[in-house]
Amino acid sequence: MDLKLQKNLPFHLKLSSILISLVILVYITIVAKEILSPLIFSCLFSILLLPLATFLENKLKLPRSAASMISIILLLTGIGLVLYVIGSQMSELAKDWPQFQEQLLKTINSLQDWIATTFHVNADKQLTYVHSATSKVMASGTTVLGATLLSLSGLMLFFVFTFIYTFFFLLYRRLIMKFLVSVFLDENKEVVHEIIERVQYMIRKYIIGLLIEAAIVSLAVCLAFWVLGIKYAVLLGLITGLFNIIPYIGIFSALVISVLVTFATATVFSKVILVIVVLIVVHLIDSNILLPVVVGSKVRINALVTVLGVIIGEMIWGIPGMFLSIPVIAVLKIIFDRVEGLEAWGIILGDEELKQNKLATRLTAKRKQ
Repeated sequence: MDLKLQKNLPFHLKLSSILISLVILVYITIVAKEILSPLIFSCLFSILLLPLATFLENKLKLPRSAASMISIILLLTGIGLVLYVIGSQMSELAKDWPQFQEQLLKTINSLQDWIATTFHVNADKQLTYVHSATSKVMASGTTVLGATLLSLSGLMLFFVFTFIYTFFFLLYRRLIMKFLVSVFLDENKEVVHEIIERVQYMIRKYIIGLLIEAAIVSLAVCLAFWVLGIKYAVLLGLITGLFNIIPYIGIFSALVISVLVTFATATVFSKVILVIVVLIVVHLIDSNILLPVVVGSKVRINALVTVLGVIIGEMIWGIPGMFLSIPVIAVLKIIFDRVEGLEAWGIILGDEELKQNKLATRLTAKRKQ
């Protein structure tokens, strides 16, 4: 359809076409989750590893397949080291399970006394309700165990296919580039080249910025917990840094985990309060100073769209969707800003008020012309 004819369509037809397209797109995204999710992750990893693979290929004169494989092996080594440290800390945490049970029993007894005093429900009725809930959980234990094993096997397959796709993306990157350029008309090739180069630059800087931010947050939390005498400071610091990658939601998840672990292993309740204070202070510093400097200069998305993207990503794809939501929205913004007729969507996604005003002014001038 001609672009001018499309602009002259009635509003209800435009709205209907947009809503129908969104419904179809979301449906395809949900149905093709098992294919699209590792593909998008592998795209991000391949963009991150592209400079390393190019260096190995051009400077060290390695074949492209060898350079791609070495790049992936180095990435897997880094991920494996982080998982090894977390796993070793988790094994140490398992040794404190008896102490956790004792602390939990004390808390339950105190809670029972409080409920009996406040709501006048005696301990026998509370125990009856607890035993009933426990029996239901135990009855479904086999189902839960089977689902856990199934999810673990699915996670392993997800990682395997992700790195296989990453290898092929690095191996056939020139072929993929030629395909993307040849799909569009000759007059649009310059815009396509600009979008591809901008997406590569933004994704690479964004991932590197996230890794730097996670490392700084992990180090700060580890040092703070170590100074305060919090047990498993390294484990809690790593968990906080990794969860902090998820905007707004991750830090609160890390706060809950840190409070539970500290509550199970600490001898005084004041340490739990200190953990809460430390994580809140670190989050405030990260959100107002670290994030705008390290990551915010790479991706300019307003907070409302960020929160909505994380929630919608979790609803569609679960935890992988929470991680992928921000890069996908950032890529869409780059495309919207450079494609005629879609600039308004780029404005609503953006965060820089001055640049958005300039973009809106330019769009208004184009419409008048």
